[in-house]
Amino acid sequence: MAAVLSPISRVVATIGRLGTVRVMMLPWREAWHEALYGPRGFYRGTTGPAGHFTTSTHGPLGQVLAEALGRLADREDVHHVVDVGCGRGELLTHLAARRPDLRLTGADVVDRPADLPDAVAWLRCPGGAALPDELTELDDVLVVAHEWLDVVPCTVAEVAPGRLAVVLVDPTSGEELPGPDLTADELAWCARWWPVDDLPAGSRVEVGLSRDLAWHDLLARVRQGTVLAVDYGHTRGNRPRGGTLTAYRSGAVVLPVPDGSCDLTAHVAVDSLEHDEVATQREALHALGLADGRPPHDLGHRDPAAYLAALATASTVTALTAPDGLGGFRWVLRRVVGA
Repeated sequence: MAAVLSPISRVVATIGRLGTVRVMMLPWREAWHEALYGPRGFYRGTTGPAGHFTTSTHGPLGQVLAEALGRLADREDVHHVVDVGCGRGELLTHLAARRPDLRLTGADVVDRPADLPDAVAWLRCPGGAALPDELTELDDVLVVAHEWLDVVPCTVAEVAPGRLAVVLVDPTSGEELPGPDLTADELAWCARWWPVDDLPAGSRVEVGLSRDLAWHDLLARVRQGTVLAVDYGHTRGNRPRGGTLTAYRSGAVVLPVPDGSCDLTAHVAVDSLEHDEVATQREALHALGLADGRPPHDLGHRDPAAYLAALATASTVTALTAPDGLGGFRWVLRRVVGA
């Protein structure tokens, strides 16, 4: 796997050459980025993410989520929806079918999918935190970053006696070693958002600075509109001591190895993002008027087809709002008002 080595990486690679085993250890953030967005990265594969796991944007779930986002666009009084990190455009395809009145744009690391509706514009992303140059000066827009920030690679650190150490990883095996200290900026982020004073040695910290910077860059590209991040996340009161770095392949959870064969994701420290509102997906969907209760029983006698359709929608809303499942996603909303 070709990679540009940081000073940290070169030092560790040199140590490996001098030892009995030739191994190149990289900071997780570097290895993670290469594994997902490099020339042979996971997200550049032909099947796309949908070939390995289902999100709220796929199938019947995506149809209901598209309805919710259409209502959100109406509530925010905007007429253009931009989906950042949109996979193969599944959510935009649902939006195009339900809301032909909206202007739609997708952005991801692959070329425009062949089956994407003609009405959807497409931008090619460099990958990770990097956004297309053309994505700028946006007005009258709802920008949706659905499960984007969790795959913006971040520094993974481990609590060691008297310090926070960068975790290094072997990209071929997933083996790990403690490395150098965090940067001053990363330490400052941890002091504010993920304090480690009371954490035992071996605890993990996923430093959200890179996600905060990516989010700030996205906000800066909007002149007037609303920006929404939807992701699994946590806040200062419930940071996970063991971290959340996880891998998926072919529908199963697998050992996180940054070799390009699997998705790599870690939950987002949502409270560190600039925001106006933070809610669970359950709260957000209910606020948009999507109910998960059964439709009126008498509807089944008056209009059986409508009853079955309403029942299917209610069942899907139930899945999207399950407190211990998809309903636990965080919706982070920020409004940008032009000068």
